[in-house]
Order: sequence, then structure tokens, then C-alpha cells
Amino acid sequence: MTQSLTPKESPVWQDGRAIALMMAATLMVMANATISPALAGLERAFMGQPNAELLIRLLVPAPSLTVVIFAPLAGYFVDRYGRRVMLLSGVVLFIITGSAGFYLPGLEMIFTSRLALGVAVAMIMTSQTALIGDYFTGEKRSALTGLQISARNFGGFVFLTLAGWLAVNSPRLPFAIYGLAVLYLPFMWLVIKETSAAPSKNKTTETSVKTKADGTDGHPAWKGWMAALAVLQLMTNMIFFLMPTQLPFFLDSLGYDSAVMTGVGLGALSLAGGCAALFYGRIKRVMGYAGAYALGYGFMALGFAILPFGENVVPVLAGSVAVGIGFALAVPNFVGIALQIAPSSRRGMAGGVLTTAVFLGQFCSPFLSIPSIASFGYNITYQGTALLLGTIALMAAVKRGMDILNLRMKQV
Repeated sequence: MTQSLTPKESPVWQDGRAIALMMAATLMVMANATISPALAGLERAFMGQPNAELLIRLLVPAPSLTVVIFAPLAGYFVDRYGRRVMLLSGVVLFIITGSAGFYLPGLEMIFTSRLALGVAVAMIMTSQTALIGDYFTGEKRSALTGLQISARNFGGFVFLTLAGWLAVNSPRLPFAIYGLAVLYLPFMWLVIKETSAAPSKNKTTETSVKTKADGTDGHPAWKGWMAALAVLQLMTNMIFFLMPTQLPFFLDSLGYDSAVMTGVGLGALSLAGGCAALFYGRIKRVMGYAGAYALGYGFMALGFAILPFGENVVPVLAGSVAVGIGFALAVPNFVGIALQIAPSSRRGMAGGVLTTAVFLGQFCSPFLSIPSIASFGYNITYQGTALLLGTIALMAAVKRGMDILNLRMKQV
């Protein structure tokens, strides 16, 4: 009796296309925070120029503003003209606009380049989301969405550390880090190919969505579900950005050296999240989307509940680690669900909607957290946030329990 042997599939991280998409993911975290260590030096360098103080403080969030505006439009073009050209063009624009602060003479010109950088990020993020859906399915797709979060976290840790070291020598040098993306281009050019899911210029919109009619390509009510998913994504990022935007001031109010402790706390958050995201694929396979949400929001709730007890360094580190783990387990769900419910010909638009939600949450976070902290203080703000996250985790856990119950009933 002979037994047929099926070759074991290689892990997704050994696929060159997956590696290229993880490279693209690192550019997202590079876009905003990389120049943060240089802000004080830039303020001294441009002291005396009109509006210098305001413009320098807007250099970090400026790309987020244009991402919010242009991501849906980028998603339309990704679906209309193809993923590959948008990804490669976005990386080229990223290199030019990101590194512009290294050589542009005026502060106004640097600020304009930061706005243009947001357009590049919108092109990259929407096209790479669509390509994940085009190239991979099932467990490989889930594993890659988790690996992308790891790439962002580990990349952010490396880029911020490098930027801090370079800023000691010159506030202009951190802008040169964006030029490192030129090393990505040859590899991306070789391995990223256009897919049949992206319609050509000659195809009509009706043809591109025809496969949706039988209900096998995407969810019939995918637009409504995408809107709900985007709202949850926006809220999640808004809450998460309490960490980088408010942690320094919270630590300062406790009497810590805020610069040192913030670096330690956010470093622990990034490393913990990067490690946790490596296991997302396995967690999602065992627990499903609802279970991953329950675990992710549960950890985030635990982290914000611990932070108010920051009389010493242990609660601060423990809270930061828990928030990082939770965020890393919850966020990959958004891409996975979006690619599952959106028709293949609308994956670029789905990526654009999620990208807008991510950066709009980042941009709006301080506008909500600052009044809350001013009115209620850090402790109540963090505890209220923990209560909200805990409620979402409980709802996700109930949904997971109902899924298990329904599955068992079908098996009976």
C-alpha cells in the first residue's frame, strides 16, 4: 500500500513577496516619528523665522493629515490602475519627500515636503494592503498581517534609536533615514508583480465587480461592514496614541525624568508588540477573529488599568508592555477582515479606508485626550479608557463563545 506524500508548504515569511510587503510596512512607522528626536535641534536652527515654533511642532503629524485626505483616492487608483505601479511610485515619492528635510533650505519648504510625504504613505499603505489580499489566503494571510505589525514595531524601534543618535550630531541627519528606502526598491521591483485582481485601464467598473454578484467574492453588504470596521479601527488607534502623546507628561507629573522613562516605556511597548504579533497567526487560527479581538482589547484594558499605579517603574513598564501586546494582537484583525469582506476588485479601496481610519485616529487623539486629562486627570482618563476597552473585550469574548456554541450545535 502506497501513501501519497504532500509537500509541506513553506512559511509565508520565506516568500519574497511577503518580505517586500513587510518592508513596505516599516515605512508606515518611519513616516511620522522618525524626526521626533530632531525637533528641539530644528527649533534652535530656525529660531527667529516666522511661525517657526508652530511649523516645527506640526512636522511630525503633517503626513497624517494628507494621508487622511488622500488614502481613499489612492485606494481608487490602486483598484483602477493596478497595485504594483502605485506601490513602487509611492516608495519613490517617499524617498524624495521624506529625505527632503536633509537638503531643503527653508522651514516652509520642509513642511510642504512633509505634507507630500503623506501622499506617498497613502499610496504605499493602500497598495500593500490590496496585494496581501491578492497574493495570500487563509493562514498565510493571517500570518502575514501579524508579521507586518512585528515589522512596524521592530522597524520603529530601530529607526527611532538611529534617529536619536543622528540628531545628536545634526537635526538634519534624521531626515536621511528616509533615504534608506532606496535599498528596498530593487527587491520590490523584482518580486512585486501585478495580479489579475487589479483591473486594467481598459476594464470597466461593472466588469471588475462582476464576480461579486454570486456572493462568492466579498460580502454583499461589504460597504456597511467596512464603515463599522473603520470606526473601530479609528477608535483603537485614537486610544493607542494616548501612549506616545500623553505618557511623557504623565511621567513628568509623577516626578520621573520623562525623556528617559518615556524612551524606556515606548521601547518596551514596541518590543513587546513586535514579539506578540509574531504569534498572531497561531492565535487567530485557534481563537478566530473574535477571540483575537477579546485577547487584544483585554491586554490593552489591563495596560491602561495598571498605568495609574505608576508610583514606581514596574507599573509603567508592565502597563506599556500590556498595551503593546494588546494592540499588536488586535490590529491585524482589521486587515484580515477587510480583505475577507471586500470584493477582490475593491481591495485598494478597503485599504484606503483603513489607512484613513488609522491616521485620522492618530491625528485626533490629542484633541480628545487633552481636554479629558485637563478635566479629570490622568488616573480617571486611563481608568475610563480601560473600562471602555474591557467592555469591547467582553463583547468579543461573548461573540467567540456564541461561535463555539453554534459550531457544537451543528456537530450534534
